[in-house]
Amino acid sequence: MSDHAPSAAGSAPEEALAAALPGTSDASVPGDSGAPADPAADAARTARPRRSDATRAAILAAARDRFAEDGYERATIRAIAGDAGIDPSMVMRYYGNKAGLFAAASTIEVHAPDLAHVPRDEAGVRFVRHFLEHWESDETLRGMMRVGVTNEAGAQRMREVFAEQINPVLAAVCPVPEEARARAGLIASQILGMALCRYVLRLPPTVDLSHEEIVAWLAPTIQRYLTAEHP
Repeated sequence: MSDHAPSAAGSAPEEALAAALPGTSDASVPGDSGAPADPAADAARTARPRRSDATRAAILAAARDRFAEDGYERATIRAIAGDAGIDPSMVMRYYGNKAGLFAAASTIEVHAPDLAHVPRDEAGVRFVRHFLEHWESDETLRGMMRVGVTNEAGAQRMREVFAEQINPVLAAVCPVPEEARARAGLIASQILGMALCRYVLRLPPTVDLSHEEIVAWLAPTIQRYLTAEHP
């Protein structure tokens, strides 16, 4: 790889700028009390966050693709940096290590439906349809599923997503509050099980099912987990 570690002079304008402009206040340059601000320096200071944001976006996009393609273990910082067209030291600068990068790259928003505001007997259908459409449209979510089945870091990230984003939604409609976590686990077994078979393992029977067929089969089970008073 032909990239070299950035230096403060020339190849890493962000570091050079940070050294020259340690703050963002309007304080005068030492030794030149009351001197007006340098317009060029102000413009550079304004541009710096935009460059930083673009670099981070490029790193995260490359990381998501690489983690999905190679898995967590085989993906390397050097390969991700190469895909992003930057030096590996920049990846380490922003994210520390591969684990930190993975956590940032696997940010997932499932936008679970608010079941407390839908007719009770439609909760299962609404829930299954939402997740089916979300799996189909979100490549990042499918990519993280592929990582999750082969690596503990990926599995932990998926557990966090359900704990943070799904469990509160289910707790809002669960008729037995103390059973909410157990029911959430049962629901996950259905939703994630279908996602694994359809999008990762690509088992022909599950791939061939239409959306309506999947909803028809899964929704009654999810409905029972959500709203049944007893097993």
